Amino acid sequence: MSPLSFIAVIIAFILLMEGVAWVTHRYVMHGFLWSLHKSHHEPRTGAFEKNDWFAVIFSVPSIALIYIGVNGWTPALAAGIGILGYGLIYFFFHDILVHRRMDFGLRPKKGYLARVVQAHRLHHAVESKEGCVSFGFIFAPSPQHLKQMMKRTEGARLRAATVKSNLPPLA
Repeated sequence: MSPLSFIAVIIAFILLMEGVAWVTHRYVMHGFLWSLHKSHHEPRTGAFEKNDWFAVIFSVPSIALIYIGVNGWTPALAAGIGILGYGLIYFFFHDILVHRRMDFGLRPKKGYLARVVQAHRLHHAVESKEGCVSFGFIFAPSPQHLKQMMKRTEGARLRAATVKSNLPPLA
């Protein structure tokens, strides 16, 4: 496999994983595995939450593909690295930038990163599994579009401003 093809497969899998993450977040996490994901929509009481099991679950295909790739099938290595790459992007956006589980003082006020933060905050503005918006991370819809979607969604119970959530203040 040529180096350019290897890099193309990595990028393709990063982009593919955004789709996989969106579908999984929308239909699995906010569906039949809400029992695990619900912890992420409630105030966290310790360093971890049940929702963190999804990181373990999503790492399995990456580890398996990297193992297969290291043992001879190069395209599998590139695919595994792509999945790992998406996981690292997700970790940065979700756990560091938005939820500040590790606070490095990043506070984007405008541009793409601010849009990602706003989109995820709007995802958490609904206090139930129904009516949420913005299930992906790399491609964050505009806050205006998401607010319009929320207005059209029946069954969405907006979180009261006084309710504590896992989100730190925007400041």
